[in-house]
Amino acid sequence: MVVICPRCKIRLKINDSRIKPEGSRFKCPKCSTVLLVKKPAPVQKKVPDNTKVLIAHSNPHVVNDIHSLLSKNGYQTVTASDGIDAMVKIIKELPFLVIIEVSLPKIFGFEVCKRLKVRPETRNTKFILISSIYDKDRYKREPSSLYEADDYIEEHQIPDLLLEKIRAITSKEHVQKKVMEPEQPVIQGKTVQKEIPHPSVKEKADLEKKSGVEEDRQAEEIIERAKRLARTIVSDIFLYNTAKAEQSIKNDSFFSEFASEIREGLKLYEHRIPQEIRSRSDFFHDTINDFIENKKKSL
Repeated sequence: MVVICPRCKIRLKINDSRIKPEGSRFKCPKCSTVLLVKKPAPVQKKVPDNTKVLIAHSNPHVVNDIHSLLSKNGYQTVTASDGIDAMVKIIKELPFLVIIEVSLPKIFGFEVCKRLKVRPETRNTKFILISSIYDKDRYKREPSSLYEADDYIEEHQIPDLLLEKIRAITSKEHVQKKVMEPEQPVIQGKTVQKEIPHPSVKEKADLEKKSGVEEDRQAEEIIERAKRLARTIVSDIFLYNTAKAEQSIKNDSFFSEFASEIREGLKLYEHRIPQEIRSRSDFFHDTINDFIENKKKSL
């Protein structure tokens, strides 16, 4: 090992075999300062937490459903809403299992899996992809590539199959806890009719302001839903046709190769997303173009 004399700053190379467990004293050959040298404490290698699961999904309702399901079965959960946040938290928290949406924003879920499976500290982390299929009757086969993931599940299968898939991956049995719904208290008595006062001018103004804020919030939610649906559609196309999609991206022919699939996806998109939101921006094609540009960089 190499130590630096605190007095003359000379670098001294010392054979590790000469250092006792309690430390050894050495004299600096330049300034004669006596140094007490100890071996550095061994670095504790972090290992995955066998009770910790990271849930990465752009839909908070799906995150809450999975969190509730896993919490009832003894798991700790960490959550992420996009691919970058997921990667950072997986490396920091080291969960033993990651349940991740394929169509995550910023970095798609299957790309997160592919990147982390080659890192030494996360290569043994288990991954379950949530393939957010926009038409569950369309695909009757498994994705053409799982990108090193250990399993995949369709979003509508989560309540029935997720725990079973986790058990299959970990080869451990978990006792499911049945949670009883609390009974609602019944209050008997007469209904008292209260007179509702007329709002003042200020109260009317406040109500109108709150109404405007609520409308903006609802619009933002629909915009996010539009982007999520577009990501789901393009990730479906790619996940179930990986080789063909990669080649078409290299040849700049993605839109022509998958013209039929894109038309079907656009038809669904226009059916589910109001015209008012669609007129704000072309979220559908913007999402596909962003996906193609990002894939070009990695191919």
